[in-house]
Amino acid sequence: MLEFSKKTNLLERTEFTYPLQDVEKPNMFRNLFPYDEVPKVAFNHRMVPINMPDNIWITDTTFRDGQQSREPFTTEQIVTLFDYLHRLSGPNGIVRQSEFFLYSKKDRDAVCKCMERGYEFPHVTSWIRASKKDFQLVRDIGVQETGILVSCSDYHIFHKLKMTRRQAVDHYTAVIKECIETGVRPRCHLEDITRADFYGFVVPFVIALMKLMEETRMPIKIRACDTMGYGVSYPGATLPRSVPGIIYGLNHHAGVPSELLEWHGHNDFYRAVNNSATAWLYGCSGVNCSLFGIGERTGNTPLEAMVFEYAQFRGTLDGMDTTIITEMAEYFEKTFGETLPERTPFVGRNFNVTRAGIHADGLLKNEEIYNIFDTEKLLNRPVVVAVSDTSGVSGVAHWINAYFKRKDDRAVDKNHPVVQEVKAWVDREYAEGRVTFITDEEMLEAIDKAVEATGVALLP
Repeated sequence: MLEFSKKTNLLERTEFTYPLQDVEKPNMFRNLFPYDEVPKVAFNHRMVPINMPDNIWITDTTFRDGQQSREPFTTEQIVTLFDYLHRLSGPNGIVRQSEFFLYSKKDRDAVCKCMERGYEFPHVTSWIRASKKDFQLVRDIGVQETGILVSCSDYHIFHKLKMTRRQAVDHYTAVIKECIETGVRPRCHLEDITRADFYGFVVPFVIALMKLMEETRMPIKIRACDTMGYGVSYPGATLPRSVPGIIYGLNHHAGVPSELLEWHGHNDFYRAVNNSATAWLYGCSGVNCSLFGIGERTGNTPLEAMVFEYAQFRGTLDGMDTTIITEMAEYFEKTFGETLPERTPFVGRNFNVTRAGIHADGLLKNEEIYNIFDTEKLLNRPVVVAVSDTSGVSGVAHWINAYFKRKDDRAVDKNHPVVQEVKAWVDREYAEGRVTFITDEEMLEAIDKAVEATGVALLP
């Protein structure tokens, strides 16, 4: 069938035939995934077009995939973090959904309390395995949408489920139909899609789901899950690892509208953020993330990273309040006793700290030289210069003002007695042969001693 595309202004083929290939033996793609070697990235030089959707958004899995990788959150902690996500999302609901487990009473209580908040965004959704027993949990609590695990690689179908491809399709379809019959919107999580037989299993299965959606008039979302982080964004890379190829295939060959398509990536090969941005670029409206990237093994796509990817693509934050990211990071560290890696972009303790002497000199003259953007405005994190033998008395004053967030009439200058005393201590350290930078802890201790020695307190 040919149809005229208003997006490309061309006649395009819109109907494809991809029968399910019910193989006797699993296809493990051993040419790409030799278990005793590093995985291979192969190319066939087939290019697909960029297809940025009209609308893109972020969905959250902090309370599902994120939580299963760590000590469980309490109900109160979940509600607090959900409130933060609501504030971050802004009036346009860029953080559109948040998914929850339903297996423990604590999680079910959290779902109820979050739903009682009455927020438009994020929507509360759930996640279950493809079993009728699990679906009863969704039915009982009254969630309007649930994720359903529909593993799609032969690694899972043959070795975990002990099924054939046809048996897996029949099993998944039965649960999805029951979901629809009770008025709950299904979201199908295509687990391990980057090791799956894309045109032999994934596309025919998803085409069947799209036909089911047409028959029932119930939206069926498709989440492409890069469970092991094998996805690559390189143009011309082969399936099943090609993120552009996966999104294009689901959108164009399987007929999934962009607004029903979502990407869920892991960071095993440091590609989570890049792959998520690529999914947006090639036709996927939703990217699934977790706060600070927490999740199985190396974690998920960090939600805060995609906030800034969104702004770079769209040229606007669309009402998102990014200072909330800093509040969430501070809450996370204080409440859970976990220190986020100090060089983590946007949230790490030292992400905007300059240590190199020549960089510090430039930064003190004009912070735009070595700061990625106005971090004080957008993240409530003023740029910091680490103290060393090249910092000078102005560098010490800058450190104190930045660390204690002192501005205007509360700021100290280079002539303040405490600043002078700390600078004298720094000089002594390096005169005695020190070669490393002064740590924050050492600076705080030196400031306390300087206050005691001079008898002059810093301004309150």
